[in-house]
Amino acid sequence: MSSALARRLAVTRQRLSGVRPPADAAGMLDVIRDLRCLQLDPISAVARSHLLVLWSRLGPFDTTHLDVLLWQERKLFEDWAHAASIVLTEDYPIIRVLKRRHLTGDSLWVRRFRVWLKQNDVLRRHVLSEVRRRGPLLSRQIEDKATSDWSSTGWNAGRNVDRMLAHLWHAGTIMVAGRSGGQKLWDLTERCLPPWTPRERLSDREVTRRAAHPALRALGVARPCDIEQHFIRGQYAGFAKVLTDLHAEGRIVRVQIGDRGDAWPGAWYVHVDDLPLLDRLAGGGWQPRTTLLSPFDNLICDRARTQVLFGFDYRIEIYVPPAQRRHGYYVMPILHKDRLIGRVDQKMDRSKGRLDVHAVYAEPDAPRSPDTARAVAGAIEDLAAFLGAREIAYGRRLPPAWRRALR
Repeated sequence: MSSALARRLAVTRQRLSGVRPPADAAGMLDVIRDLRCLQLDPISAVARSHLLVLWSRLGPFDTTHLDVLLWQERKLFEDWAHAASIVLTEDYPIIRVLKRRHLTGDSLWVRRFRVWLKQNDVLRRHVLSEVRRRGPLLSRQIEDKATSDWSSTGWNAGRNVDRMLAHLWHAGTIMVAGRSGGQKLWDLTERCLPPWTPRERLSDREVTRRAAHPALRALGVARPCDIEQHFIRGQYAGFAKVLTDLHAEGRIVRVQIGDRGDAWPGAWYVHVDDLPLLDRLAGGGWQPRTTLLSPFDNLICDRARTQVLFGFDYRIEIYVPPAQRRHGYYVMPILHKDRLIGRVDQKMDRSKGRLDVHAVYAEPDAPRSPDTARAVAGAIEDLAAFLGAREIAYGRRLPPAWRRALR
């Protein structure tokens, strides 16, 4: 397949092309089933990342639909996938096996944490007793009875209750039961999961098989290393053998990508269920859109793959000193059809109801046509409307060919 067709398959499987799903709970759940997880991140310079990921696919939506899926119907829950994420309750058997691996291995950090746990068994029993007796609870509602402080050079140094809650979470004993002002409410897992939660016990090999299927489908087209970085990143036990078996069974097919006889290196795969979609895209069934992507969007969260597939070098500069930033603090890539054509550095000023667009950058090969400029402006305006902004304030750093549309 051509590189353009490969990109179109990836974009379509990410629900970033074609007719938008309905912006209700059913449409939202449909999108999350295709993505498999929504990464959580506390930074809200524009909006929380998981909300931006859904907006890019659904358009404007009522965020209460997500709250219902999470905290009332419990069809989703917060846990760990390729990062802290919102995941599907139907995937609980996969997540439960990952929890069995908590604190396994012999790394320096694991050894240190085991020692700290042994020293603070009183704290562990106290935290668990408080959650069982009074939950759901915020971490600040639990007294710190640590014998020794958790030592770290990071933000969690001395935050003993938080560390213990995180341990019990990763071990599967407790879950996030809700949110209060953005803070996690903790309760026993058995009180959070709905009765219909699937609970079959899976082997490591079956976990890898079950996770590899949706990971490849979410990616559209991928190398083995891309699949291993997606969904349950780094947790695909026996992956090489499972991939060989899936290929031998005809569940996945190997493809060659390239233009004018110049094939991309490596083995690339497509899921057999996506072959009809591939035929439609090759036959003119491509329905592109223009939108902005969260820095943590599923399409671009694997930076190495993004570079190979889109030729787009993207790095988050949130933790880079301001003077050393190339593009800005919170920069959202611009997806236009099957290309990443630029980036927008912006911040939502909620007190003034204004979206401040500090700069817009165009990639060197980005189209400069008036239609493209209007599409980029429309994507920014759509985001502003979703955020409830009453106005958009553009800075001076704008591509000359797009400047008229961005005023």
